[in-house]
Amino acid sequence: MTGNEMSGASEGGMERHQYDVVVVGAGGAGLRAAIAAHEAGARTAVVCKSLLGKAHTVMAEGGIAAAMGNRWPEDNWEVHFRDTMRGGKMLNNWRMAQLHAQEAPERVQELEDWGALFDRTEDGLISQRDFGGHKYARLAHVGDRTGLEMIRTLQQRTVQLGIDVFMECTVTELLKDGERISGAFGYWRETGRFITFDAPTVILATGGIGKSFKVTSNSWEYTGDGHALALRAGAALINMEFVQFHPTGMVWPPSVKGLLVTESVRGDGGILRNSEGKRFMFDYIPEFFRSETADTEEEADRWYDDKKNNRRPPELLPRDEVARAINSEIKAGRGTPHGGIYLDIASRRTPEFIRKRLPSMYHQFKELADVDITQEPMEIGPTCHYVMGGVEVDADTQESAVTGLYAVGECSGGMHGSNRLGGNSLGDLLVFGKRAGEAASAYAAGLGAARPAIRDEDLKAAQASALAPFEVEGGENPYTIQQDLQQSMNDLVGIIRTGAELEESLREIEAFKERARTMVVEGHRQYNPGWHLSIDLRNMLLVSEAIAKAALAREESRGGHTRDDFPKTDNEVWGTKNLVVTLDAGGTGVDLHEKPLPVMPDELKKYFD
Repeated sequence: MTGNEMSGASEGGMERHQYDVVVVGAGGAGLRAAIAAHEAGARTAVVCKSLLGKAHTVMAEGGIAAAMGNRWPEDNWEVHFRDTMRGGKMLNNWRMAQLHAQEAPERVQELEDWGALFDRTEDGLISQRDFGGHKYARLAHVGDRTGLEMIRTLQQRTVQLGIDVFMECTVTELLKDGERISGAFGYWRETGRFITFDAPTVILATGGIGKSFKVTSNSWEYTGDGHALALRAGAALINMEFVQFHPTGMVWPPSVKGLLVTESVRGDGGILRNSEGKRFMFDYIPEFFRSETADTEEEADRWYDDKKNNRRPPELLPRDEVARAINSEIKAGRGTPHGGIYLDIASRRTPEFIRKRLPSMYHQFKELADVDITQEPMEIGPTCHYVMGGVEVDADTQESAVTGLYAVGECSGGMHGSNRLGGNSLGDLLVFGKRAGEAASAYAAGLGAARPAIRDEDLKAAQASALAPFEVEGGENPYTIQQDLQQSMNDLVGIIRTGAELEESLREIEAFKERARTMVVEGHRQYNPGWHLSIDLRNMLLVSEAIAKAALAREESRGGHTRDDFPKTDNEVWGTKNLVVTLDAGGTGVDLHEKPLPVMPDELKKYFD
């Protein structure tokens, strides 16, 4: 063995660093939190599993929802708050929805101060576009690549401030001293060397869980790491049954299945048709939105030309409604040759308009599917996109039940209730990223010399756990287990669910956990994708169980959770409580509890009368 080749067993040394705040994840939420912590005076590090700049935030094409009132002066935080709560079917943490609506405009302004270049209105203000579930056009945007501009801006600021970034470094355990966070343990993906961060606060900003599903818009990093790390550290997850299937992902060719087709296509006039050419969304308008949604084609088209009437096209209903409608059409046999439906903007807008407003989409379809969206419709279908569920946190500080552990962005729960409105994720990242960074920094500063310490036996246990797959002989390859898990989640815990299928999925997950106990990894610790996956897979199995268990318990349909056997929304029984998931006594599965919703104050209740 050469000096720099490490087998599973070899020591390879241990790198150690000391910080006040360690942020795990370098997307919009993580970078915004790191900037806030640094500016508050904390020694701050960002640790990310991939390369800086490759965050999933880049995939957010539509824009940042903020009631700035640039297009509609009558827009304000109260209307945005109401839209968010109604989109989430009233299960949102009201305080998070309120803070988000109030603070998003200021956070957008701040991005601009730091150099973000937004599209403009005729009179030079930040332009705002229409999006599903929002009463007014309120998404601040940069063409259809807003997330990319956001990451560019935050990344530039992070580097400019001199914040330390550890790239291609995976955190596998959170360390505690009694009931308080004392640091984080992980390894360098390239060399396999271990690394420990001594820090009294950790902010999780690890994104979502999409790689548990076969068809997803999420990239390889999204294996539920933050969700699982928090569970194992003693925190709780909330709303895990609510998984958002974005209505429009590419379905062809297979190499790009699941790749996102931005909602902006519909926001700018695109319509949905089935294989018979029928514009079918008029058949699926729910009672909840009847008064605000156009009933006829003429009325819907007039809305685009003269938005004063405010009766919106049914294509701009919230995502859960649109995804369910598409799913119903495909199941009824009115789908396209590749199992999707058609999204048509070519017959409704000029080629110049499409290329100017949707440059990324134009190139994506031209290069990947050889489809010219200015001339022909796109084939699209639902794709697992976003999880509303995440770590249960305090609304004002984003701190979990574990002292010193915070969660922001997609891996935190509560803000979006049962369904997230498009554009609310980017605002969420900025608003709560800043709040968590400031709260973590203040807590760390208040500790003085009484910082929690890392125990040697915890480090040894973390190392042994990470290396366990090297110790097994004759076991199974982690890739086959992952493929089977993805197929099972897709088939049994997908967009439409039944009790019997969910029970079956839980039995299958138990079997996958059994298989994972003896999964085997070949080779050395140097860049070893099989080893990386074996570690990710533990997280995916834990989080998949949390989703399936919560979905089985919630006997109603609401937002991103549709039960075929309980098709109605039951506000009497289910509209007053959340389902909360914690780690079970054995440490390998999850337990489920019910918890009453936080009570909204009367002055906010009046917006729903």
